[in-house]
Amino acid sequence: MQSPHITETPTGSVRTLDPGLAVATGQASSKGASATFAELLKRVKAEGLLDLDPRYDYRRLALNLALIGAGLAAFFLIGASWWQMPVAVWMGLCGVQSAYMWHEVGHKAMFRDKRIGTFVAYFHANFFSGVSYAWWVNHHNRHHSHPNHISLDPDIGRRTAIFDIKQYASRTRTGRFIVRHQRVLFFVLLVLEGYKMEKTTVKELSKSGTRHRWLEIELVVLRAALYLTAVFWVLTPLQAVAFILVQHAALGVYFGLMFAPNHKGMEVRDGEKESLDWLERQVLTSRNIRPNWWINFLYGGLNYQIEHHLFPTMPQKNLGRARELTREYCAERDIPYLEVGFWESYRQVATFLHDVSAPTRADKRLNAAA
Repeated sequence: MQSPHITETPTGSVRTLDPGLAVATGQASSKGASATFAELLKRVKAEGLLDLDPRYDYRRLALNLALIGAGLAAFFLIGASWWQMPVAVWMGLCGVQSAYMWHEVGHKAMFRDKRIGTFVAYFHANFFSGVSYAWWVNHHNRHHSHPNHISLDPDIGRRTAIFDIKQYASRTRTGRFIVRHQRVLFFVLLVLEGYKMEKTTVKELSKSGTRHRWLEIELVVLRAALYLTAVFWVLTPLQAVAFILVQHAALGVYFGLMFAPNHKGMEVRDGEKESLDWLERQVLTSRNIRPNWWINFLYGGLNYQIEHHLFPTMPQKNLGRARELTREYCAERDIPYLEVGFWESYRQVATFLHDVSAPTRADKRLNAAA
């Protein structure tokens, strides 16, 4: 049975796959399917938690646009001043909040109308953030299918940090230095996340095959032209460079910190085939951050990571109730369910990274030049 994730088809269009539908119609295979997930899905659907609420989504979009508008207004009102650095931080944070918008659209958790969803996604991803939406869809699809799988999860494959000692041999000399100190450097290097996504976008859009490739290129180029024109017109050259660096650093750190606790330090697997069924695959590889209104806003609802992975088409507003049902169900079935506080989540991530890389510091043979 296919997992409920977003998929980039050969023509570049986006569709959502729902395993619950396959279970209900008897089309499930043994892979990724289990009667236990079907039972949990039944409870979730009985409360209408997969139903969309466009009014709520429009309010989220309005708030996001208001945050962006406030940053732009401050930028032009302040003018050429070093007080623009807090504005740069603000706009970096707005970039992550915008990423939550295209993330929701990609999972079909926001709009029924494909045209509205496509507009929202390309506006927030390509135009505002300079990130290829088509690339992200394909990348995120594979991550949702096999989270924390060394061979199959691209979120693991694209990192310099290692999550299993067997990855160390493939690292360059610089990469090996980073790995040996990854408990700290993993977080320090988050400042480069924004740059890395833009670099990947340029690389991916240079290839042919994506249905809306030229539209994406036009939006990314237009965004770069408007952005660079604005910062170098309003600010002095030195201030403009500083603004760009600070904004990208703020975006990268915020983006990385919001996603690092989701899976790092949880169940890791390897091999050509998936070894866990759908329910265990998502619950055992994900970590929740204990919710409150501020955490929910800060994480865009992704602090409910377990529920998001189990039901990726579920609107953000319903994840809290799904958490209650999932915790209850996992307790009934003796399935480990991990939820921790904000600071504890990062402590666990840092401890895991330190423990995994411990042999590289203890065995000199592992530190031979790549």
